[in-house]
Amino acid sequence: MFYTVRTPFFFKLLYPSCTWEMPCKSNRVYLSFDDGPHPEVTGFVLDLLNAYEARASFFCIGENVVRYPETYNRIISEGHIVGNHTQHHKNGWKTGNREYLDDVREAQQHIDSKLFRPPYGRVSFSQLRVIQQAMQLKPIMWSLVSGDFDTAISPEACARNVLDNMRPGDIIVFHDSEKASERLKHALPLVLEKIKTRGWIAEKL
Repeated sequence: MFYTVRTPFFFKLLYPSCTWEMPCKSNRVYLSFDDGPHPEVTGFVLDLLNAYEARASFFCIGENVVRYPETYNRIISEGHIVGNHTQHHKNGWKTGNREYLDDVREAQQHIDSKLFRPPYGRVSFSQLRVIQQAMQLKPIMWSLVSGDFDTAISPEACARNVLDNMRPGDIIVFHDSEKASERLKHALPLVLEKIKTRGWIAEKL
């Protein structure tokens, strides 16, 4: 599968109304986790974040929130932030506007947030306009991809994707899903340790 570890600048030009990174004047980085909640994988992430006194943002799939409400509530109760990642992980480029927007609205019934991240980063201009103007949601993208979803790379390569490229202001994408768990569980402790040794802060959006 093709993806770039660091988001190309022209993507940001195509979608200038989306948040791709945060101001890099401070020593903060912004860890985010997509596709949860999942009792075991999200639980691992939360335990590790707590151990490092870190905060993060979780972009949740609505059907997983319905399936695992205790894990969803734990994310919030432990000081992290949640966002809408659609109800059924829809790809906006392959889904008609009405179906896609209805899916976002359904997720809003279960996810109390004004943040939105399109699955795969794929959303049409017309869909995005409704999401921002009518639904009043703030679209959050990313500047750095861990690649933990990619079963073709090793856990070590996943860690290097972040460790070799991370800089202040980055919004970094991991996934708290079963598919990503092997690479996530190897990479995330190393990333958090590097953040700590550099004197940086892992913050929520």
